[in-house]
Amino acid sequence: MSASRGGFNSSIGFIMAAAGSAVGLGNIWGFPTQTASNGGAAFVLVYLVLAFFLAYPAFMAELLIGRYGQANAVTSMQKVARTSWQKRFGFAVGFGGVLCAALILSFYAIIAGWMMSYAVEPLAKLASFTDEAKWLITHTLPRNILFTTLFIGLTILIIRRGVEQGIEKWSKRLMPMLIILLILLIAYVFTLNGAQAGFAAYLNPDISRVFDADLLISALGQAFFSLSLGTSVMIIYGSYIAKKENLVSLGAQVTLIDVSIAFLAGLLIIPAMYVAQAQGVAIFAEDGSLISGSSLVFTVLPALFLNMGAVGLFVAFGFFVLMTIAALTSSISMLEGPVSFVVERHNIARKKATTYIGVAILLLSIIIVINLEWMLDFIAILSTQYGQPLIAMFCCIFVGWIWHRNDILTEIKQGNSEVESSLFWKIWPWYVKFVCPTAIALVFIHSL
Repeated sequence: MSASRGGFNSSIGFIMAAAGSAVGLGNIWGFPTQTASNGGAAFVLVYLVLAFFLAYPAFMAELLIGRYGQANAVTSMQKVARTSWQKRFGFAVGFGGVLCAALILSFYAIIAGWMMSYAVEPLAKLASFTDEAKWLITHTLPRNILFTTLFIGLTILIIRRGVEQGIEKWSKRLMPMLIILLILLIAYVFTLNGAQAGFAAYLNPDISRVFDADLLISALGQAFFSLSLGTSVMIIYGSYIAKKENLVSLGAQVTLIDVSIAFLAGLLIIPAMYVAQAQGVAIFAEDGSLISGSSLVFTVLPALFLNMGAVGLFVAFGFFVLMTIAALTSSISMLEGPVSFVVERHNIARKKATTYIGVAILLLSIIIVINLEWMLDFIAILSTQYGQPLIAMFCCIFVGWIWHRNDILTEIKQGNSEVESSLFWKIWPWYVKFVCPTAIALVFIHSL
């Protein structure tokens, strides 16, 4: 079965794909402003600790389910189960993750489409297409539908090509591009007036905030969300990993890349905001907090680029291409979850299944676009604040309480024969059984 369904050809292929899934728009605009609003480097410190001590164990749980099952999220969950009620529970959790991924992609594609249109706008200005440039950054129904369609179309094209020629090949291309663009933009922003104040705001820790309850919950939520937990993505990616690979090491490397890129994003966004302030752009909201989310990306930063003159067009192009790449590396993983389910459970050809599901998600995206004022936030909150934490929590419960410990150890030992005597095995089973479900439940309750 594994031969016909494909798999990652190398460990670097998996690392790039999984890191690409984890590194998305939330890392680029969410993490930096949360950091600045929650004690600067104190938030970074807490985030790093929680990412490795709580998010990483939950991440490993999903990877293990997938590699053990060697199938889509639903089938893999059911293979772990032994009784009929456990299989029904496994189906509900697996299918819930698949549904969650589809819902996230439906609103994610709209925002990614905006990134694409903002990336094209500087090119239109350079070509002296003034009216077209203005249209590209104006919220209109035709523009939103056009670029949402283009983005989902790109995602469909990649997933139609399969695991090796689609997901792995493009992840290996897109992730290095993302990292290079990020570093180049950081280097440029560092030379601008006001950047030093931004670096100070980002890197100077307010140690008194480290044990602040809201900071801890925010950092934990960011860590779980950024690793794509609770969407079935890591279960399906785990199923494409060869049995000879060391999952403990691979999971740690993906986590490290994810938190590193989030940290680098902070080195870009926060100083850029203070550069904008030095040029007269307002970067603080009425309550005194830094402007975040869509207002940051589509108001504050474009105002900064505009004030840069001609060079600002090139910086704007680089920044929004960066955002588009970050969105695309995540979207291909979100589409793969539903596609793998339909292909393997209903015996439909990959290309046909990818097209049908992609078009179905596009139709939902268009419905959201038509009802943008209320529906975008509703779908985003439903899937990310309610769906993801619950599915991630149930996955941990499944591994910690239903899957037999000896079977888990046997699965891990296939790629790491010495794991039984390692610190990981002495700690991880208890973490995933008690600590992770409790921590995720706290995040969920806090979101209510």
